[in-house]
Amino acid sequence: MRTTRMLGANVRRGEALCSLVAILCTTMLFGVSEGIWLNLPPTGTKCVSEEIHNNVVVLADYVVVSDDHSRIPTISVKVTSPYGNKLHQKENVTYGQFAFTTTEAGNYLACFWVDGGHQGSGDVSVNIDWKTGIQAKDWDSVARKEKIEGVELELRKLEGAVEAIHENLLYLKNREADMRTVSETTNARVAWFSIMSLGVCILVSVLQLWHLKRFFQKKKLI
Repeated sequence: MRTTRMLGANVRRGEALCSLVAILCTTMLFGVSEGIWLNLPPTGTKCVSEEIHNNVVVLADYVVVSDDHSRIPTISVKVTSPYGNKLHQKENVTYGQFAFTTTEAGNYLACFWVDGGHQGSGDVSVNIDWKTGIQAKDWDSVARKEKIEGVELELRKLEGAVEAIHENLLYLKNREADMRTVSETTNARVAWFSIMSLGVCILVSVLQLWHLKRFFQKKKLI
């Protein structure tokens, strides 16, 4: 009886440890949003991109960082979808924000460049805080609206993270299936092209032999 209780306690401890590890891993994956630093040259454009699947919320803040607070350079920003649709465009700004829900799957591109009126010769630093999916959700508003807090709020975040993982896995699975289909189609076309090339080579060789034979017959060499 005592051994059974000890085993049950160990099992519960193991389950609690596994749950804690899962929570920590999920928090590390989906609870941290790292900023991106771009050094823009006086001329030219720099872009950042991220591959995002359909129906995902994207939220980003950007700000120009300068040591000279009296003369902060301005930049222009353009965000486009995988099919080239313009989602956000601003000119002569020092900070801004864009937010949208994706309607296309693929690489979303955000490009930044320094406006022509900038008099400096050095690079311009831009900080970008890019969030997608579960990271872009306003959990403060959710907590106020549904009147939840503490552990319940954290569980809601974990639930959203699990749903995001599931959606990403489905997206990757579909992409893998599409790539397999493309690969099989390409292999089939290459095989047919090889067979056709071989057939053309054989036909040309036969025609050459026939013409040589006709030539030798005309010259009475055979």
